[in-house]
Amino acid sequence: MIDHVSVAVSDLARSTSFYDAVLAPVGLTRLVTRERSVGYGKTYPEFWINLREGHAAPGGDPGMHVCLRTRDEAAVRAFHAAAIAQGGEDSGAPGLRQAAMTTYFGAFILDPDRNKIEVLTFPKAG
Repeated sequence: MIDHVSVAVSDLARSTSFYDAVLAPVGLTRLVTRERSVGYGKTYPEFWINLREGHAAPGGDPGMHVCLRTRDEAAVRAFHAAAIAQGGEDSGAPGLRQAAMTTYFGAFILDPDRNKIEVLTFPKAG
């Protein structure tokens, strides 16, 4: 099981501002602030941003992504809207998607360093 993930960023202040706004709708808040890294989570840091001077954002599709689970479709939509408002790039608008084993509701964004972040929820059976 994965305990935490981290992504590289080229400007820690810019990325901290971005992620403060983007992660709030999914229930993650800033828990740790260090000189070169910031950790977000609910009770402990689960998602880290780490300063890497000279980090060059990849072109095109970065080839990997981090997926965070949230409580409902409204949180997925709020995450996506916050990311776009903060200068992130749409990489998959909120909507239903078919995964290998189930349907889910998710959205993808690219942060200012082109880290691909997905947020999803599993619709309640009705």
